[in-house]
Amino acid sequence: MRLENFLALTHASLVNEPCVNNFENITFEASKVKRGDLFFAYNEKEVDLAILNGAYGVVFDKPMQISDSEIAWIKAISLDDSLKRLLRFKMIEKEVVVYECNEIILKLALQVITQTNFFVLNGDMRYLYNSLYNIENRTAILFCPTLNDRDMFVDIKTLPSTAMKHIDIMEQTLFETSFIYNDVFYERQLISPFFIPYLEELFHLYKTLKINFRLRKFTPIEHFEAVFTNKKFEIKNFGTSDKVLIFEPNKSLIDSEMIFLQRNAAWANIIFVIPFSITCEDNKNIFKYKNEKEIIEILKNNSFNFALVVGVDKSILNRPIVNQTQLTLDF
Repeated sequence: MRLENFLALTHASLVNEPCVNNFENITFEASKVKRGDLFFAYNEKEVDLAILNGAYGVVFDKPMQISDSEIAWIKAISLDDSLKRLLRFKMIEKEVVVYECNEIILKLALQVITQTNFFVLNGDMRYLYNSLYNIENRTAILFCPTLNDRDMFVDIKTLPSTAMKHIDIMEQTLFETSFIYNDVFYERQLISPFFIPYLEELFHLYKTLKINFRLRKFTPIEHFEAVFTNKKFEIKNFGTSDKVLIFEPNKSLIDSEMIFLQRNAAWANIIFVIPFSITCEDNKNIFKYKNEKEIIEILKNNSFNFALVVGVDKSILNRPIVNQTQLTLDF
């Protein structure tokens, strides 16, 4: 890439008059720099090594000491912003077709193996640049605007609407589903029936785009995530306890998940632990918290089979909840 083109695309500023005017590749790790590369200084401590390895330019967004006036020193608005602008141009050039989805559909799509002309967008800008810069022309991209910047793309399509149900559920528990799709039986998949409507939307997109795919064994995603625990709130193996915490970081899903639990586990003692800022109808099973410590106290002081904990993830269990020297009965 020519220096003048890089500056025009990224809106970055050249702070010296270098002897070079062209770059071979963009690199983020100094140890991988080859002669002629342009080094993005995410790690400022690696700049000297990058130059030693033959970098023809350094892109930076923090105060930087110029140590070699023959190479290009380029001040960016931000390193991520420069990569985003480069990718935006490349996506136009590649004529990619971009579909917007919610976070759940994207997380499910990450667990499906597809053709190389379908890409699920997930990760930081460096990963996305390395993954997208050399993709095939007319690749279909699935992205979630709450996870990645929509400004990378010019034209964004919505998912095609589904006319009818295509997944037949054969057996289900709250957290496992056996189902049939296109005459293929998927037995005891670790996916809650709550996610099946989202999975149908994803399958319909594949069908519309004629994308071949195959499912891996599903693993839990960061939504409606079931964690089996004992009385000390230590994590146990799946299905080995009758005390289950269900974590949902996304507050917008609380209503649909509450309805799902009330319909599908009417027999159970269910409590809902939600942020104090969320308004809802009065319910003796709803408990509000202002901080993580209050979440723990609510869980300790109430009996339940299932506790839907909204606004946090399971990492709160990594911190001590009770005094480990206290004698309790485990199960």
